[in-house]
Amino acid sequence: MRVGCPREIKNHEYRVGLTPGSVREYVAHGHEVLVETGAGSGIGADDNAYRSAGAKVAKTAQEVFTKSDMIVKVKEPQPSEWVQLRDNQILYTYLHLAPDPEQTKGLLASGVTAVAYETVTDERGGLPLLAPMSEVAGRLSIQAGATALQKANGGRGVLLGGVPGVLPGKVAVIGGGVVGLHAAKMAAGLGAEVTIIDRSIPRLRQLDDIFNGRVRTRYSTVEALEEECFAADVIVGAVLIPGAAAPKLVTREMLSGMKKGAVMVDVAIDQGGCFETSHATTHADPTYEVDGVIHYCVANMPGAVPVTSAHALNNATLHYGLQLADRGINAIMDDHHLRNGLNVHKGKITNRAVAEALGYEMSEPKAALAA
Repeated sequence: MRVGCPREIKNHEYRVGLTPGSVREYVAHGHEVLVETGAGSGIGADDNAYRSAGAKVAKTAQEVFTKSDMIVKVKEPQPSEWVQLRDNQILYTYLHLAPDPEQTKGLLASGVTAVAYETVTDERGGLPLLAPMSEVAGRLSIQAGATALQKANGGRGVLLGGVPGVLPGKVAVIGGGVVGLHAAKMAAGLGAEVTIIDRSIPRLRQLDDIFNGRVRTRYSTVEALEEECFAADVIVGAVLIPGAAAPKLVTREMLSGMKKGAVMVDVAIDQGGCFETSHATTHADPTYEVDGVIHYCVANMPGAVPVTSAHALNNATLHYGLQLADRGINAIMDDHHLRNGLNVHKGKITNRAVAEALGYEMSEPKAALAA
């Protein structure tokens, strides 16, 4: 199979779908790899590094899309990219379709077979291709929140860790999954007072054991959310329903009870955001203010640290990517974890959460593939 890797064109996206190390693995499996010139520049990998790994270097993205049987990316295809996708081609990348009807229409019209990193599962019921970026985003959320909290950036002017004689800042983390865990680790490490809010009692017990009392846990109710958000200097939205749009847990009305200059970091923004007042921002212009509260809603947070992120992502995606390259559609047919990752196939939506979010009829993956 010919595997193509175009350069990412989303605003301030420096990651790359295939590192030179991953290219070597595809080549070792007998595949031809075509990489757009400059694709790895954001992680310090020049064209010669890809040539040394066995790839051919294409002059344009159009060449990559035209000549490749499978496209490996990081972020969802942009309008200029989805029109280049075609029938009998596999797209392997993050998609986040639930809040993105236009991209969904574009993928359906193309006839492409689209496998989304964020809905591929593993034997433990986890999301192994989403996890590494959730780890990065969770840790970055505290860095971003702490920076936005500085007075010159519009924030309250609070140092999260405090100093001797001055109380530390308060951080509320909504959601105790991978993002929430890593956000809490970073915040607690800085010395902040941290509370994790979640609706799973077993997960709250697990988090309590992990932090050994250094972080508070609360069961998620409207009252608990209000109390913690009103008291917090930084609020991290870390809610995930796989494939579906994120629930709006913090309402516009709640902002009036928050501290002026408090910061809300919406890590769920890829899935539409879990704050009612959220809208996607970019690294070029990451924050905005609503009712005196600073919002940080960058939709590709890990893109800020592409060296770490690209290698972590490739570590996770390589195994399934090789299966797709080796066996094509048959790999999806035979592996239910990959089938869970199938979102679009030949003009049909094959993921239930996406179909329900956007009002499409859902086609069972096996039936769609067999047809």
